[in-house]
Order: sequence, then C-alpha cells, then structure tokens
Amino acid sequence: MVAVLGPTNTGKTHLAIDRMLGHASGMIGFPLRLLARENYDRICKLKGAGSVALVTGEERIMPPGARWFVCTVEAMPLDRRVEFLAVDEIQLSTDWERGHVFTDRLLNARGLSETMFLGAETMKPLIQRLIPDIEIITRPRFSSLTYAGPKKLSRLPRRAAIVAFSATDVYALAEQVRRTRGAAPLCWVHSRPAPAMPRWNCIRPAKSTIWSPPTPSAWG
Repeated sequence: MVAVLGPTNTGKTHLAIDRMLGHASGMIGFPLRLLARENYDRICKLKGAGSVALVTGEERIMPPGARWFVCTVEAMPLDRRVEFLAVDEIQLSTDWERGHVFTDRLLNARGLSETMFLGAETMKPLIQRLIPDIEIITRPRFSSLTYAGPKKLSRLPRRAAIVAFSATDVYALAEQVRRTRGAAPLCWVHSRPAPAMPRWNCIRPAKSTIWSPPTPSAWG
C-alpha cells in the first residue's frame, strides 16, 4: 500500500495509470467525471475499448471483457475485486460535502495486490495515523507555478494560463491571443461529458502555448 503525495504536475496520475496497466486488472477513481473521461480515452488507446470500463454518475460504459475500470470516486464498483486500486486527490477526505466518500475509500478500498492513494502532501500525517504501515512517496513539481502579475496579452510568457469567468470573456481573450501568438486553446468544465470532450478536442490547436480556461482548477 502506497501513498504518492505532492503538488499538481508531479506525474502522480501518470504513475498510477502505468502501475495499473501493469496488472491484470485495476480500478482508479478520479474526483471529476471529465478527468475520468479523459483518462478513459487515454487508456482505451493503449489497451483497446473492449478492455476498459468507464463508470461515473453520468456515463456507464461496461464492456463484458473489461479489465480496467476508470471511475469517479463515488461511482467506483467496489464489489469487483481487482489487482490494483487507486484513488486520486485523496485530500478531499477533508472536504465538508464529499469527504465521507474519500475517507471510506481510504479506509476500505483495497486492491488484491497493490493499493495507491494520490494527493496533496498535507494528507501525510492523517494517512500515517490511519494506516501506520503505508509507504509514503513524495514527488516534486516538474515545473514551477508562478503569478506573473499584471501584463499585456502580447507580453505573456509561454505556457501561461489566462483565467476568465464568462464565455464572452474567454472568447474575447482567446481572439486577442490568437492575433499575437497564432493559437490559443479554450477549456470549458461546466458541460455534460458527451459534448464537453469533443468540444475540448476540436478547439485545442496543436501548437498553442497560451491557455484561456474559465475554471482551470477543475481540470486537476
């Protein structure tokens, strides 16, 4: 049993998926259905759609021969026994509304061979108290996250994120960035899964370096 802790952009999810696919069967729970859908699509490309299931509150794709289950944490079918099990963003155990579900997974959800919890390093004392024999692995951030301060759109550094709070502002900002940089992807997170993923795929230019999302934190 392992807890992999650290800030965002440390490769925790990539590690968990890599470990899961190394087992004959596995299950991973995400805090958001769009994150589940994104990683389901990724795993389908690696293992084939017939081997991967998607289980969320709004979508249920269950091939008869599914070996790997990608779920939202609340929808994880824990009656299925799998070799590997992981829960992402385990620090949501402290959330007032959803914490009881994540706490239940921390205390009771287990893989037959390997169990992995992913989340913020602030969870380390609590996890060690609840599961004394767990192995703790900490990971440093791959890149720095800094606040650039007030800047003109034409002078934004590469890999910058522009946060807006309405669709009108998102489109306006993206258009201004396109005029100076040539491309800018857009991101919505308040849509149902079916239209949201195709929209995401078709408005993300291949060589864009400036992001214009309304609520980027919801993408994890």
